[in-house]
Amino acid sequence: MAAFPEGTPCWADAALPDVEAGKRFYGELFGWTFAPGEGTQTNAFSAGKLVAALTPKGDGRMPTVWGVYFATPNAYLLAGRITDAGGQVIVPPQQRGTTGIVAVAADPGGAVFGLWQAAERAGFEEQGKPGSYCWTEVYARDKGRANAFYETVFGFLGTDLEDGSVDFRLWSPRGAEPGPDTAIGGRSVITGAFPAEMPDHFLIYFCVEDCDAAAETVTALGGRVQAPPFDIPYGRIAVLTDNQGATFAVLAEPADENTPEEGADGTDPAPAPVPESG
Repeated sequence: MAAFPEGTPCWADAALPDVEAGKRFYGELFGWTFAPGEGTQTNAFSAGKLVAALTPKGDGRMPTVWGVYFATPNAYLLAGRITDAGGQVIVPPQQRGTTGIVAVAADPGGAVFGLWQAAERAGFEEQGKPGSYCWTEVYARDKGRANAFYETVFGFLGTDLEDGSVDFRLWSPRGAEPGPDTAIGGRSVITGAFPAEMPDHFLIYFCVEDCDAAAETVTALGGRVQAPPFDIPYGRIAVLTDNQGATFAVLAEPADENTPEEGADGTDPAPAPVPESG
């Protein structure tokens, strides 16, 4: 499988206190199956295709979160661009067996993300389908600083949504025609509607067949619904938290013939930002 273009989200994992509990939760929610991965990771599969990983938290003080990784052909050079642009490299690039090189960084606002330089593993084997990743967006308190950072580091091309009810910027990869059809992520804002202590952060989305059923399942499994299911032009979404505290979103595409076409990279086009429910 070919490597993803630089700046494209190519991987996601959850850092959890209890991986076995995570396997039960996500196995029930998404129908995932699991197998040992590199090191302490447990790989997750949807219909036999690699879609994510669960990893034990090495330090109980660290947050329980879903994290997103951006592809790069050279993690060392990209780490340098991150620091030059005002970000921080938390975990310097390091070899992960024969699968690739991984690093962890934070933008100037503190939002944490990963870098992945592919070797034997390019990243997702499936995305944009039920049970797999489909979208990510960063929530920032200083939108200008976030725009400048990601558009400098990754060369993202921005498109502001023409909607007075939201402040949202779509990002398309370098060399693409900017807009919803090529967008691979976006930037939203943290306003007064969110808790004052909430830091800048990424939110990742997984596709599901039925958004409402997914929300009900999360509740039944001991998780929480942060933003109840609601409709957007690209389907129906909800923001959920698992039974260990990791937050993520789900998207169910429209079932009719008016479903938007896939983006240029084969993923779903941009969903609308989550309302400011906090």
